[in-house]
Amino acid sequence: MSEQPQTIQARAVPQLSFYERVGGHETFVRLVHEFYLGVADDEPLREMYPEEDLGPAEVRLRMFLEQYFGGPGTYSEQRGHPRLRMRHVPYEVTPTQRDRWLHHMFAAIATISDQMEPQDEEFMRTYMLNAAHSLVNALEP
Repeated sequence: MSEQPQTIQARAVPQLSFYERVGGHETFVRLVHEFYLGVADDEPLREMYPEEDLGPAEVRLRMFLEQYFGGPGTYSEQRGHPRLRMRHVPYEVTPTQRDRWLHHMFAAIATISDQMEPQDEEFMRTYMLNAAHSLVNALEP
């Protein structure tokens, strides 16, 4: 009796989102918390955050970044379309403030870089750089 060749069925390998690849919710909690630890002690940058307690800003940024990077859509569900530039219009974002923001964000990214592939870290840094540059809306005083 001769053996019939077996048919191998290919299974699609599910693609992980960026959010999932870098560790999901816990990674973004850690990233944003580390970022706000830096912001809390940066008086010139801190002036852009009207709340005494940075907690609400921390939650909003975490939800935004999770959604942007492929996680849950909680930000839009709770706050509507992100409209990043529009939400920052009330604040004078100068090149110096942008640079201070990037300093703290890049330091925060460094705290999670051990759990990311180099290309994922570069992707995140590039997004933050482009977003920060796009929000500058004022010259230096």
